[in-house]
Amino acid sequence: MEERILKKTAVFIAVISAAACLSLPYFPRIRDASEEMLTAFWEYRTKTKAQRLNMTGLELIEYNNEQAKQEFGEMPSFSSQIRLKLPLGVSGKDVTGRMDYLTRTFELEMPYAGEDYLYDCPVLGDAKRLLEFTYRYQGHCGTVSFITKKVCEAKTSYDEDYYYIDFMTPKELYDHVAVVDVGCGGDVAGIEKRGVSEKNVNLDIALELKGILEKEGDSVGVYFTRTEDVSLGKESREELVELSGAELLIGIRCNSTQSGRMSSINGTQVAYGGSGKGAKRLAEICLEEVTALAQSSNKGLVAGGELTCDVPYALIKVGFMTNQEELALLCSKEYQHKAAQGIYQAIIKAFEEGL
Repeated sequence: MEERILKKTAVFIAVISAAACLSLPYFPRIRDASEEMLTAFWEYRTKTKAQRLNMTGLELIEYNNEQAKQEFGEMPSFSSQIRLKLPLGVSGKDVTGRMDYLTRTFELEMPYAGEDYLYDCPVLGDAKRLLEFTYRYQGHCGTVSFITKKVCEAKTSYDEDYYYIDFMTPKELYDHVAVVDVGCGGDVAGIEKRGVSEKNVNLDIALELKGILEKEGDSVGVYFTRTEDVSLGKESREELVELSGAELLIGIRCNSTQSGRMSSINGTQVAYGGSGKGAKRLAEICLEEVTALAQSSNKGLVAGGELTCDVPYALIKVGFMTNQEELALLCSKEYQHKAAQGIYQAIIKAFEEGL
């Protein structure tokens, strides 16, 4: 038994040795071919990545779409506009997003997305609503940024492997759209009396209005030129009206005597402008509603306004900061809420009348 095993082992060793001897002349060529294949692979990988690195973000999405079509024969099926692959070990609930409609920027913070996230996890989809797409990596977190051509809101969802985004225009989300221009802000204080800055009064009323809108429902989409103490130029405010598709514009301001001196003059005044039809009627509605709710005196309508737009425009000067009693009211949360309620009701009534 042992003798047969030894004979078989000897034959096996002899065959292996013969094969090795016959192959020996080809070893260098096999080695060279392997090295050439490896070099070609890395050159292809490096070249492809270099090409993609020279692309804009939008070009990269189109490139990814074409690559996916070639690989699968067609685009992978998903119902959203944009699809991002989640990094390994990251859930969709770990991703945070923030939309700034003034800059039309939507940013996603993606934990553990590496420096090469865009190349390791290709972004696919329809980029026709995008103006720009970028990515930056810092501190074990990647930030994906989208800038839309027009004002949009980002609707997101996710599954086990992917994060999905749809950029929706205001008119796709709401029955009607308005812009509220919150006067002054930042280094533009506006009227200043007895330690009170107009920019703060305007903002306080706007924030009250924002709260009312959030409570009352979402049939009307209202976009504010500011919701904090920042300065926004005339051009940017007018651009928000145009790019949001707003149907009307309402401004919030305070008033002052021409001389700027304290006096007994008080009340609410509304200026009207814009090239859209119904501007004067919009101003009338605003004046009626604000004076009724705030119980302020009616100081009438005047033609004019600060902004140029193609929609009805009413600039509400809620009260006179040069009147001591009205200045105290303008600083009161209760009065600010009443004024905001009046503006809200004016917006609703204007749309009901078809302005």
